[in-house]
Amino acid sequence: MKRLASLILALLVIAPAAQAKEKRPNFLVIVADDLGYSDLGAFGGEIRTPNLDRLALAGIRLAGFHTAPTCSPTRSMLLSGTDNHLAGLGTMAEMIRPNQQGQPGYEGYLRADVATLAERLSAGGYRTLLSGKWHLGLTAAQDPHARGFDRSFALLQGGHNHFGSDADPDADPATRGVATYREDGKPAVLPKDFYSSDFFATRLIDFLGEPPAAGKGDRPFFAYLAFTAPHWPLQAPPEDIARYKGRYDAGFDVLREQRLARQRELGLLGADVVPHTPRNRDGSWDSLTAEQQRLSARNMEIYAAMVDRLDQNVGRVIAALSASGELDNTVIIFLADNGAEALDVETTGAEMLAGALKGADNDFANRGAASSYLTYGAGWAQAATAPSWLTKGYQSEGGTRAVAFISGVGVPRREGVATAYQSVADIAPTLLDLAGVDAATTRVGGRTVRPITGRSWARWLRDPSAPVYGPDDGIGAELFGSRAYRQGEWKLTDIGDGTWRLFNLAQDPGETRDLSLADPDRKAALVSAWEAYAARVGVILPDKIPYRP
Repeated sequence: MKRLASLILALLVIAPAAQAKEKRPNFLVIVADDLGYSDLGAFGGEIRTPNLDRLALAGIRLAGFHTAPTCSPTRSMLLSGTDNHLAGLGTMAEMIRPNQQGQPGYEGYLRADVATLAERLSAGGYRTLLSGKWHLGLTAAQDPHARGFDRSFALLQGGHNHFGSDADPDADPATRGVATYREDGKPAVLPKDFYSSDFFATRLIDFLGEPPAAGKGDRPFFAYLAFTAPHWPLQAPPEDIARYKGRYDAGFDVLREQRLARQRELGLLGADVVPHTPRNRDGSWDSLTAEQQRLSARNMEIYAAMVDRLDQNVGRVIAALSASGELDNTVIIFLADNGAEALDVETTGAEMLAGALKGADNDFANRGAASSYLTYGAGWAQAATAPSWLTKGYQSEGGTRAVAFISGVGVPRREGVATAYQSVADIAPTLLDLAGVDAATTRVGGRTVRPITGRSWARWLRDPSAPVYGPDDGIGAELFGSRAYRQGEWKLTDIGDGTWRLFNLAQDPGETRDLSLADPDRKAALVSAWEAYAARVGVILPDKIPYRP
């Protein structure tokens, strides 16, 4: 009897432990919009970001993480696990050229024949939540609520006034200059004290705190928090702006050198790396007039305040997860959707943003308020992308190497940074793998869908010596006529001027030395590989370049 009692006691102890071991992880994916590579403290920045820094340093900083050069193509890859041309975002909906109109892969919304990560996880027993920017379709059939999210509060378009002054629940979402918000597919009215980062975090916290739906049980969650900060227009609460008064008076050239030095201290950048020379149409900081410097520094103060406020709201979400007891069972992935934005309202962005600028009050004292409309320009953007070449909109490293990290349950803390190539398309198969959901299936929700082409990091998370991509694996890309093909440490790049350039990123991560003449055979082979990729995914080069910051 004593032996039997001991056996029963042992089983009672083991059973809960086994159940705990089998408990599937929650997932929190956080996206920042147009955040620069070195804006966070953990990546070399001076902006106050303690919450994100703490998460980044507790997990793995992904110094080789890549996205598409702009937002909606990246988001299509994030949620579908495949190339943006296959997902329907061969270009942004706002930028479709006449020769691309109506062509497969250029629908301008997430195609029905790709399954979203939310649809796959929902079918696998997860609760799926979204709060923030969608930018993957404007109709009811394209709404996040129709694409696998149980609960959603979504800005349908790609940008908006951060204080909500352009919201109109009754307008056609396709109307230019209008911001459309939907909650679970239905028109939503914003509160009077709306500020984007605050409200997106609040709604996600609300969703996380809701009791399980009837008959659904206590399911793990997939939460997608898609901030619109720090995307223009640069707007922030005045108390956050005041925190950075005078911080950027020395200018963007000095900031760039400070950030490069800090990246070297943090091990993000080798001492021998040559950074790419910035391309500033307006010249160096010293070439600006005193008034131009004053206004430009103010813009950067507002930008920093937006990043600061974003971090505060990440802290609120993390605190809510901690209070609920779910934080210790949550995998967190943070990323920016592309490189820093170099658009300038006075030059490169004047035509694109003409409608918004027409009624804006950009006087110094009003900058950052709801009635102002500002960007921060190429100088500050290239301080953020350094040592890389160029910015958002280009297939260069500056346009596609984005700040990212993974942290949380099952993610080991690693000293230094991970430098191997990884793709935003890898996130979907990684989370599915960690959830125990079949990422290879092509039947989801009763329909046949395209296969996932990204690769899981699950094995690499357990063993850093296990590569995600090998030296012979090729990865193609294109947007706005800017093209790239990467194989191992070799990269072929055309920034949209029709010229192919060849770089060895292991030796030259700044893309400063074109090796086309030194290695013509390799260049030719990669050009052929890109052409095969383009045929496979259906690339249609635009008849005119629609966007160039």
